[in-house]
Amino acid sequence: MQVSLDKREQTEGEASPARGEQRERGKEKTSPRADRFADLSAYTFKQRLTIRAADLAFYVLINLIGRTMRFEIEGWEHWEAATRDGQQPIYTFWHNRVFLATYFWRRRGIVVMTSQSFDGEYIARFIQRFGYGASRGSSSRGAVGALVEMVKLMRQGRAAAFTIDGPRGPRYVAKMGAALLAKKTGAPVLPFSINADRYYSAPSWDAFQVPYPFTRARVRLAPPIYVPADADEATLEAKRDELQRALDSLNQ
Repeated sequence: MQVSLDKREQTEGEASPARGEQRERGKEKTSPRADRFADLSAYTFKQRLTIRAADLAFYVLINLIGRTMRFEIEGWEHWEAATRDGQQPIYTFWHNRVFLATYFWRRRGIVVMTSQSFDGEYIARFIQRFGYGASRGSSSRGAVGALVEMVKLMRQGRAAAFTIDGPRGPRYVAKMGAALLAKKTGAPVLPFSINADRYYSAPSWDAFQVPYPFTRARVRLAPPIYVPADADEATLEAKRDELQRALDSLNQ
């Protein structure tokens, strides 16, 4: 199934007919920690200014360009399957598609794992402005603590998202985080990709993509992947490989 959404049809906070319902549900299940800006007192004055400036710059840029985009959606029935009976999926995609993914899935209360670092902080802030939650974990437990927090939030009814080859690559190589979260929560993993026709590719490890204004982008979704609660290491590896194949196919 293919759906086309142009800049006139896709208004702020509405990427699908179910957007309003999802937004209201997200408001009801907010987490003070995930949805609130973090304290910046541990950073220097210059770093605090830089974080705030980068946060606002990315928010404005993504919002302005996103409003000009025309989205074409393939595989929306897979999203419908992944959210049937009140399920909340684990959205999974490549790191260099963050720009358009942030705009397209906005205002759904989705929780995203962010690193406890200078870069991670301004990323957390601009995604929170788009209605996402940021799971950072504790300063002592790092990624493990962030995953534990994501499990807790998903059990409260929140969706989650992974840039599955992040935060530092290698590019287009799926890691285990989404499969582990699916095992713990029973939620389906929903692979997707957003491919812009025209974009700038940054000189970074992931070749980060910034779409040009007024271009077309194809949102492609694969069938959801389920991980059994009793999955052993071999099963988890197999599910990660399945996810890798799905994302490779969407990326072609």
